[in-house]
Amino acid sequence: MSTSPALTARDWALLDRLQAKSFAYFVHEVNPANGLIADKSAQGWPASIAAVGMALTAYPVAVERGLLSREQALERTLVTLRFFSGSRQGGESDATGYRGLYYHWLDMATGRRAWTCELSTVDSAILFAGMLTAAAYFEGDDPKEQEVRDLTDALYRRADWRWALNGGAAISHGWKPGRGFLRYRWQGYDEALLLYALALGSPTFGVPTDSYAAFTSTYEWRAVEGLEQLYAGPLFIHQLSHLWIDFRGIQDDYTRGKGIDYFENSRRATLAQQRYAVRNPRDYPRYGERCWGITASDGPGPARRTVHGKVRRYFDYVARGIPDGPDDGTLAPWAAAASLPFAPEIVLPTLHYFSDEVRLEEGSSYGYKATFNPSFRSDSDGPFGWVSPWHYGINQGPIILMIENFRNDLVWRLLRRSPWIAAGLRRAGFAGGWLDQPDQPALAPS
Repeated sequence: MSTSPALTARDWALLDRLQAKSFAYFVHEVNPANGLIADKSAQGWPASIAAVGMALTAYPVAVERGLLSREQALERTLVTLRFFSGSRQGGESDATGYRGLYYHWLDMATGRRAWTCELSTVDSAILFAGMLTAAAYFEGDDPKEQEVRDLTDALYRRADWRWALNGGAAISHGWKPGRGFLRYRWQGYDEALLLYALALGSPTFGVPTDSYAAFTSTYEWRAVEGLEQLYAGPLFIHQLSHLWIDFRGIQDDYTRGKGIDYFENSRRATLAQQRYAVRNPRDYPRYGERCWGITASDGPGPARRTVHGKVRRYFDYVARGIPDGPDDGTLAPWAAAASLPFAPEIVLPTLHYFSDEVRLEEGSSYGYKATFNPSFRSDSDGPFGWVSPWHYGINQGPIILMIENFRNDLVWRLLRRSPWIAAGLRRAGFAGGWLDQPDQPALAPS
């Protein structure tokens, strides 16, 4: 279990600042007419439905932190839910979604499918997780709060997870109009843990329990940096489902057999990240005890450079991971921040290092820059090398939510009250902890 250090006033000031600056992304990178959130802080970039789900979750946090009034958060939430309720669902290539699920990227203005992207099952799950958070938070008798609950219930009931099985056991990654389902399915330990909980818990289109068995049957248990764990290379995989679901003390058949829970597994993965940076097998500059965080992220490539006599290959956006890579020297400070609940004793010193020495907040309205790479430098770069010019909604959200879960379990407490989350976890075979506590309030949809 984690060893929570006694936080100082300086620690709390850092966490306050990171939450406020990270939340500013959702305040400014939004279309107020439909609630859509830009995937990236670049001109003309489309919305990400995953970023929308994180924004819906972040609005209650912002109320509790004094960054929004409850009325402002409620209005933003309703605008978003009304858009998804009224947007076009159909097989056309320019719809917003199909079969109650949604396209990965949407045009910020029209809300229709952007580029030629897929209908994404996992990004739809993140969107629904945000909706369910809003429904749990806005529990008052006010007609607008009632509307949040009604819209969420209708939208979640409409999502056809059974269709997304495409006749198989494991859930498909997605679907494209005119081409059909993608070839890949959600198998092996990854961010789909949340997806399966939602798909199993659906009161209308719930997938069979065999679907979850097909997911876990392809897990890989291995030792990483001397720590046995359920393996996934990129750090975000060990965080994403935990943004919403409190895995402390609850176990499915797999984790029960290993004598751990998913929270402890994520703690081990976090500690392994630090150990890998200290060992630094690829000999990158700045890696160390307070400088780590390798995950799916932006990067300085594609490029090849010779650095200290070695030819280095650099990537752009790619799923970086440990210990097998890819690892091109690019570090993501947001990924370290999102591990705060798992290992605060190593995360807090790392965050201070990123703020005080790397200075990743300087000149930024949204807090930490997405990534930096000290080994990729030009004459105009400082000692910490290349720094991404962009911010991403799916990077900002985890900072806000996991700091809040560390502070007071807010998001975890809200989702523990969702009957669909609890039902999905139980159907997956989870038991113990809060799932077995009879006094857990359950917010039944009205």
